Amino acid sequence: MDGAAGPGEGSAREALQSLSRRLRVQEQEMELVKAALAEALRLLRLQVPPSSLQESGTPAPPGDSSLAAPPGLPPACTPSLVSRGTQTETEVELKSSPGPPGLSNGPPAPQGASEEPSGTQSEGGGSSSSGAGSPGPPGILRPLQPPQRADTPRRNSSSSSSPSERPRQKLSRKAISSANLLVRSGSTESRGGKDPLSSPGGPGSRRSNYNLEGISVKMFLRGRPITMYIPSGIRSLEELPSGPPPETLSLDWVYGYRGRDSRSNLFVLRSGEVVYFIACVVVLYRPGGGPGGPGGGGQRHYRGHTDCVRCLAVHPDGVRVASGQTAGVDKDGKPLQPVVHIWDSETLLKLQEIGLGAFERGVGALAFSAADQGAFLCVVDDSNEHMLSVWDCSRGMKLAEIKSTNDSVLAVGFNPRDSSCIVTSGKSHVHFWNWSGGVGVPGNGTLTRKQGVFGKYKKPKFIPCFVFLPDGDILTGDSEGNILTWGRSPSDSKTPGRGGAKETYGIVAQAHAHEGSIFALCLRRDGTVLSGGGRDRRLVQWGPGLVALQEAEIPEHFGAVRAIAEGPGSELLVGTTKNALLRGDLAQGFSPVIQGHTDELWGLCTHPSQNRFLTCGHDRQLCLWDGESHALAWSLDLKETGLCADFHPSGAVVAVGLNTGRWLVLDTETREIVSDVIDGNEQLSVVRYSPDGLYLAIGSHDNVIYIYSVSSDGAKSSRFGRCMGHSSFITHLDWSKDGNFIMSNSGDYEILYWDVAGGCKQLKNRYESRDREWATYTCVLGFHVYGVWPDGSDGTDINSLCRSHNERVVAVADDFCKVHLFQYPCARAKAPSRMYGGHGSHVTSVRFTHDDSHLVSLGGKDASIFQWRMLGAGGSGPAPATPSRTPSLSPASSLDV
Repeated sequence: MDGAAGPGEGSAREALQSLSRRLRVQEQEMELVKAALAEALRLLRLQVPPSSLQESGTPAPPGDSSLAAPPGLPPACTPSLVSRGTQTETEVELKSSPGPPGLSNGPPAPQGASEEPSGTQSEGGGSSSSGAGSPGPPGILRPLQPPQRADTPRRNSSSSSSPSERPRQKLSRKAISSANLLVRSGSTESRGGKDPLSSPGGPGSRRSNYNLEGISVKMFLRGRPITMYIPSGIRSLEELPSGPPPETLSLDWVYGYRGRDSRSNLFVLRSGEVVYFIACVVVLYRPGGGPGGPGGGGQRHYRGHTDCVRCLAVHPDGVRVASGQTAGVDKDGKPLQPVVHIWDSETLLKLQEIGLGAFERGVGALAFSAADQGAFLCVVDDSNEHMLSVWDCSRGMKLAEIKSTNDSVLAVGFNPRDSSCIVTSGKSHVHFWNWSGGVGVPGNGTLTRKQGVFGKYKKPKFIPCFVFLPDGDILTGDSEGNILTWGRSPSDSKTPGRGGAKETYGIVAQAHAHEGSIFALCLRRDGTVLSGGGRDRRLVQWGPGLVALQEAEIPEHFGAVRAIAEGPGSELLVGTTKNALLRGDLAQGFSPVIQGHTDELWGLCTHPSQNRFLTCGHDRQLCLWDGESHALAWSLDLKETGLCADFHPSGAVVAVGLNTGRWLVLDTETREIVSDVIDGNEQLSVVRYSPDGLYLAIGSHDNVIYIYSVSSDGAKSSRFGRCMGHSSFITHLDWSKDGNFIMSNSGDYEILYWDVAGGCKQLKNRYESRDREWATYTCVLGFHVYGVWPDGSDGTDINSLCRSHNERVVAVADDFCKVHLFQYPCARAKAPSRMYGGHGSHVTSVRFTHDDSHLVSLGGKDASIFQWRMLGAGGSGPAPATPSRTPSLSPASSLDV
């Protein structure tokens, strides 16, 4: 019986939720009608003459139905706009057969209630008006004194209706439009994927989401109407700032290193700088202090790539660098092809672009030739056949290409004494390639393969690395922990070499070196070889005949050895699988100079009085970073996924929300947990202290905001109340400056207001909150920030938003790997921004430091943390050349683009 009752209860719950949503929409529209009628009565009492506004010479646009005056009264009219990219509302209505309804992100607007001002910015920065006959900018918006209609006819006015009938007809059409919203929202909610642009369907198939009214601004996200009331101090939207902000961002520091899942990722240049990569950025790091000492130093960044970098190779001159990227897509869903950049590490200028359109999926391995001063570059892509190709570096021409193997290829290299010999290794194979002819003639070279024969030795599952010895032999490290020595040997009838050669390569010696896989081999200047182990985390130095000379062990919390590079003297640089970069030597040990997270990041908060910030994510690590020294201050294992965090205004404690409904309060100095509470069993998405530190608000995926009263030092808290009324999970919230009210957003794009001091009551009349000042602004929905949303957004394209403390700019983190900077307030549809790339995944969070000197942004799955320096309007430094959302496919240097 209980099993039979379950579906019925679910259907009843869904019906109640649907009715609740319908009632909420109707309440919003009734608020508008009430406000319009009250204003009309006020005008009647004041007996405003009809010609009062006409004398100003400003044409008044048509009014929304919700603001129409009763018959016989001067009509209270305000401008309204429904922009559809390059089409006006009237043009769409005149079409006999409109496009499919699924292509529209919003409901059809009522006829006779739309006019498109020519001053509205389109996505490209131009006007969204479609013809020369478009009207001028809207008149002055005065919520308390709406202008009257001009007597001149309008293109969307109805000449067949008398003035007394228009208000009633408009209200009727508005009700029909609201009903359509509720009906259509189900189909739009099921839309998958992240494509801000609609499917192909002609110029009318893409529509904007903005509807301006006299006392409110309405936008649509996936068919849902979102009404935002205009503050009383704003007389006209035209008075608000337009254009990108004068402030700019410059990449100051990148925290992290991609060692978890990549190889060929660590080298030392002739200048002494260490080169490695994370996300779309290649970092050139100059260590500070001595071996094993503290970090410091500085960073420079090559930012020419449009997607994640996967491998590096350094030219024999120690200056030029080749970096290969993976394939991806831009914000419009267009594919970005994998490519190799050859660039100058001194000037950070791109010298050559290799293989655009020639590789599939990504570039897996790279190597410069050495015998001929780096004239050639060998590339292996990530296609099914792992295509092996040889390129002329100076001219960017492909000289030879061949299918390598269906198994994964992990490493490639030229023989340093003979450029006609190329070696590849990977899953269960070592291949020796002979490259002949084709020099100077594109595509005429030939590549022939000779397969390494294991003979009596066990074939390992993987061979991740190899190194060439001065005597011509080759050492390989494999997944069995063995170092194998390969040499040329005559062919016999039992094990013939591939390609018809008279000789093959075979194993001449074997040494068991590590427990578990060998991830890295490095030939030192003195002729000895270093090997780095996976499971045992050991670094071992080998002499002639593979005799062990010295060894050291990497601490467990840094992970296994991923890459080894030789620095000056006896100094070594070691990259690990837990995304740390260590510096030291075998005698004195190693200390970290670069550290990072190892999995997706979501939680970020900045210290209220210091240049410090805290991060957490799916790797269950809580990390406090020092923005001045660019170092990790401390880290803590949370045992669970951390999703959000916030400092108490005193800075003494920090609250962290986890994915299980549990939240912690930790002392920032001792790292001790001073409070451990569970609210529900759903993940927590936001925690926020009130500006006076007396309350803590916790937003949960169970649709509830939990409010706690907090002691003066932040160490103790007790349940104060719950804010219940959202119909979906809480996404963002902010406190008012007086600490008495909360503004919150939810997963179904609601904007609700709460009187916390009055008992956690929901404020039903949202119009009364239009002038309230907010201590922070991180809600992604609201009048002051609605212009940050791109045209055609599906409602999840913006992950995080943060207003600067001086209230001049807004930083936005989007789903398309970009950080944007807008002016604040950003209350113009499709406002232009300054856009910055570098992250290789969706950007999950942005926060300004306490003095607005820096902005911190988190990459999602690339586990990167970027620290940006804020430059003022007159400051020096790189600045983007073009505003807003058009990605640059091949920026040529480290300039911010």
